[in-house]
Amino acid sequence: MYTDDQLSIRDLARNFARSEVEPEASMRDRESLFASALIHKLGEMGFMGMMVPESYGGSGQDLISYLLALEEIAYCDASLAVAMSVNNSVVCGPILSFGSEEQKKKYLPDLCSGRALGSFMLSEPNAGSDAASLQSKATRIDGGWILNGSKAWITNGAYAKYFIVMAVTNPSLGKKGISAFVVESGHKGLILAPAEKKMGLKSSNTVMVTLQDVFVPEENLLGPEGAGLQVALGGLDEGRVGIAAQALGIAQRAVDESIKYSKERTTFGKRIGDHQSISTYLAEMESKVQASRLLIYRAASKIMNHQKATLESATAKLFTTENAVWICDKAVQIHGGYGYTSDYVVERLYRDVRVTTIYEGTSEIQRIVIARELLGK
Repeated sequence: MYTDDQLSIRDLARNFARSEVEPEASMRDRESLFASALIHKLGEMGFMGMMVPESYGGSGQDLISYLLALEEIAYCDASLAVAMSVNNSVVCGPILSFGSEEQKKKYLPDLCSGRALGSFMLSEPNAGSDAASLQSKATRIDGGWILNGSKAWITNGAYAKYFIVMAVTNPSLGKKGISAFVVESGHKGLILAPAEKKMGLKSSNTVMVTLQDVFVPEENLLGPEGAGLQVALGGLDEGRVGIAAQALGIAQRAVDESIKYSKERTTFGKRIGDHQSISTYLAEMESKVQASRLLIYRAASKIMNHQKATLESATAKLFTTENAVWICDKAVQIHGGYGYTSDYVVERLYRDVRVTTIYEGTSEIQRIVIARELLGK
């Protein structure tokens, strides 16, 4: 199913995750500590710009290699996997696809190396899944643009050096009047709120950002004027399978922890795994993980072969994330009272996995996409 090169990437990510990411993952979660040092190491190893060509500082890997690595990082620390995913898919990806040669040379080497971290500003307090309802505006002036508005749920926000920002440049054109910009941290008027207090992914930084008369030079327009939604949604299929891979990594960890506990814990004179109710849970959990993996890598293979994969990627995200939530719920149940405490990792997995059915397109949106593809709308 995988090439030797892809398996080598997977093993490299697995060894790094188990040896360097895992030991303090629970502590980072407990104290909401952002893993800056690990992000630098991921960059040094080539994991922060995996699909960027080597000529721009990336490692030039394929989509499947990226998903395998992402899955392994998520297995040990979903918060770190989120930072890696955002930098790869919705920062490096749009710059590579829509950026000028000057922009690629300016931004990609730092982003790929881990010297700089990227962030993506699309969602707003009143515009999430309905991206065409953006209210943030960009007004043209001599030499550039002035940006005003508010952005919500900005991952990596407090630690990012470069932001890709979507704003309305021509309100009369509707969704065709949205443009994309690269905004650098430290700009006057770029105001970051305190970090959001979240249910899970506690060591992933998420903030609200306010743009107050932020000047952006003309050369920081990303892609043509009016192509903002195309920039934002251009890598949507890859983004969906990326989130699915994160959820799969979390789910696989939940399965492994449940198997381990089911062998160790005894009740009524035998291992709990030998009780029919628990063994049934384990069988269903394993089945859902295996099916999810096949859906994800089927979609990824189509994308790599330049085939339309909207149906497959939406199906992979919907199936994998919904079932990952179910799997983590059952992992807590198998652990009983211990599963409800932070002494066991399944408690963190349960909190971390829940958001995968929400970001990068909710499960409800995935169902709409799937139905439209089936009906040919």
